[in-house]
Amino acid sequence: MRTREIVVVGGGIVSLAIALELRQQGAAVTVLCRDFAQAATHAAAGMLAPQAERIPSSPMLDLCLKSRALYPDWTRKLESLSGLNSGYWSCGILSPAYETPHPLPLAPQWLDRAQIHRHQPNLSAEVTGGWWFPEDGQVDNRDLARALWVAVQELGVEVQTGITVEAIVPHHDRVAHLQTSAGDWQANHYIVATGAWSQSLLPIPVWPRKGQILSLQVPRERCDRTGLPLETVLFGSEIYIVPRRDGRIVIGATSEDVGFTPGNTLWGKETLLRAAVRLYPDLQHFPVAEFWWGFRPATADELPILGTSPYQNLTLATGHYRNGILLAPITGALIADFVLHQTADPFLEAFCWSRFKLAGG
Repeated sequence: MRTREIVVVGGGIVSLAIALELRQQGAAVTVLCRDFAQAATHAAAGMLAPQAERIPSSPMLDLCLKSRALYPDWTRKLESLSGLNSGYWSCGILSPAYETPHPLPLAPQWLDRAQIHRHQPNLSAEVTGGWWFPEDGQVDNRDLARALWVAVQELGVEVQTGITVEAIVPHHDRVAHLQTSAGDWQANHYIVATGAWSQSLLPIPVWPRKGQILSLQVPRERCDRTGLPLETVLFGSEIYIVPRRDGRIVIGATSEDVGFTPGNTLWGKETLLRAAVRLYPDLQHFPVAEFWWGFRPATADELPILGTSPYQNLTLATGHYRNGILLAPITGALIADFVLHQTADPFLEAFCWSRFKLAGG
């Protein structure tokens, strides 16, 4: 039996963000990671888009806005610790529309047809206007994951990879130990941040929602000659298009209730490309660089599960669905304070697991 102070189960950005904050506050932390490459991190485009996502006024919007505000300092910290670029870019997000939509909260700026085509040349002629969200932005999800992976280990977090947690073994109202593919692990406290795989360990309503995503590559000679064709994220009604500074353009994403069915499909590729070319026709001239998929952790209300669990020494941080990357900084801070200082932030009450139990009677 291996004994640790705190064990975090999971290998994505959320689990590493939690481990980072715990370690910075002096805790001894071990992360048990089954497969870092399969985390929901890799099914993301890295948008930081609480306004462009049209999240209504709610605790969820407040949580997302607070986390977005943490991003500049948080990514600077990661870059300093790791020596790697996180890909953070406060580029703003443009949300083009094919018809004039209903008013949106938080008073974003509406651009009419002439204004939006000046703001972003070469949009489809179908675009009649759009919303401009200057405070939204993006981070390169892969660069961020690498920087965070190195940063936690630089701080002294023990990361154990290739370990599958097979069962949580309880004793009365506490967890006695974890049964894993590498033997039993025991800790003073456990944190489950296993994303789409959470239901394999606990009876909580989290399930996978598959996302297919692809990227194009703008030829270097074009970038050298005219610069990047896009310098802001396009968040359309059917698609999002996320330009990277290295000339890649990420296009996503499908949302499919197919369990853990792996692989890309012709339907997924055609769906993404059709919607992307409709919004920004020049994309049809760029070669496809990559096509991949991942599994996002969805809940019935598409909101995360944070804080308490059925066991006194186990904390939940899962179900982030489309907002895992955006919510990583605030999730790390909230969960670390809760575990180490018993700080019951109101956010944790809003996203407690018991809301599903109560809703079901």
